[in-house]
Amino acid sequence: MTAPDTTPDTAPVTAPVTAPVTASAPGDGHADLLVVGGDVVTMAPGREVVTGATIAVAAGRVAAIGPADELRARFPGAPELDARECVVIPGLVNAHQHTTADPLVRSMIPDDIASEEAIFGWIVPLHDQVTGDDDELSATLTAAESLLRGVTTILEPGTVAHPLRVATGLASAGIRARVGRWGWDVPGVAHALPAAESLALQEETVRALPPGGTVTGWVTLVGHDLASDELFVGAAELAERLDVGLTWHISPSAADARAYAERAGTRPVLHFRRLGVLGPRLLLGHAVWLDDAELDAVVETGTAVASCPGAYLRLGQGYGRAGRHGELVRRGGRVALGCDSHNAGDVPDLLGAARLLAALERDRDEAPVLRADQVFALATIDGAEAVGLGHLVGSIEVGKAADLVVLDTRDLSWTPRGDLATHLVWGAPTHTVRDVLVDGKVVVRDRGLTTVDTGALRREAAERSAALLRRAGLDVPHRWPSIPAAAYSRRSS
Repeated sequence: MTAPDTTPDTAPVTAPVTAPVTASAPGDGHADLLVVGGDVVTMAPGREVVTGATIAVAAGRVAAIGPADELRARFPGAPELDARECVVIPGLVNAHQHTTADPLVRSMIPDDIASEEAIFGWIVPLHDQVTGDDDELSATLTAAESLLRGVTTILEPGTVAHPLRVATGLASAGIRARVGRWGWDVPGVAHALPAAESLALQEETVRALPPGGTVTGWVTLVGHDLASDELFVGAAELAERLDVGLTWHISPSAADARAYAERAGTRPVLHFRRLGVLGPRLLLGHAVWLDDAELDAVVETGTAVASCPGAYLRLGQGYGRAGRHGELVRRGGRVALGCDSHNAGDVPDLLGAARLLAALERDRDEAPVLRADQVFALATIDGAEAVGLGHLVGSIEVGKAADLVVLDTRDLSWTPRGDLATHLVWGAPTHTVRDVLVDGKVVVRDRGLTTVDTGALRREAAERSAALLRRAGLDVPHRWPSIPAAAYSRRSS
């Protein structure tokens, strides 16, 4: 795993640099693409913004960054993508995005019920009935929407039954992803398996998605209080042996703290420290309701946290009362952003999640504040570090993967352009995503996906959604009555 970013919170915001010097790696004079003329937000250690820059892409990597004429001379005949009047940012990293079941019933689970009812009254029955075809389509749908919003990397924090179909769906859209099979072993809970059997399935999934591809495997547990100590320890040992990351959920609300007080006589994160499972390889989903000792343990062990502010607000889980993710960032902790699920965060819009976290933390009126440049880092390089991909993605640097997002600043939302960090977080520019590259491949061009037939995707999603709801025996409540136009006309008359 990559060591955490040690750039200090007080690092100065570097002024834009017009690049007369070409940053490059040795090459053979061949490039697959030149991204020409954009203002490049590198998120490199110096946080330089290179204005009027051209990026040469070769074999999926950034081969050079410099003036257009120099790179055209070095890579003659390379096709070009015009990025003039655009801002080019690193592909965004979504460190906690569920892609199964929920995407087929988005905005259907009522927003006035408790999260426990949403899970056990809706999500569990849906997962009981979901098929491999459903999961693959659902993952494709999530990946497609994510790419259109500039998200190039997803960490899927657990799918129940069909992880390899999920991986196929994600890969078909062209997104970079980490995928695992959910595991839990508490008796009497749906889909629970003995620890040894659960770990065997975890290993099977990781080995089926080996390193080297854009979609690879992780060890994933559901977490909460649904795993035994044997399963937690076994999962950490398995991740170490397979040299992959692992993730599980803990303390989005106060419920886990109460459960662990009864189960272990201590709080959840302190129990994990006692088990020896904390560390840089682990990404904790949520970790909202932590006390001082738990926060200390997270920082001291280098354990990462995925913050999903949209979900905490949608589900009323009390982030404003208990959340300490801003404090974790200020203390040098490892924090990434996520969007959770389509009935929690609702939309895989990572810049939206960044804005929500910035707003929540700003409202605390604590000093020092969590600045826009720091929050944008959570969506890019810090998020990449937290999911063990900082060596590959999260910044635009020579040798790294060419995961690039081109934002069209001709849109009025960019007029006039302010400080780039502030504009990216507070200016809500997600709708200006024009082009997206993942591993050097253009997966979004002129605001359209190159990998997926979106019309066919929409039609199949509507059909599968209706069929899944029927099988699960769920009726979607509608707040407003629907009346055919003819009937409404007669009634009005």
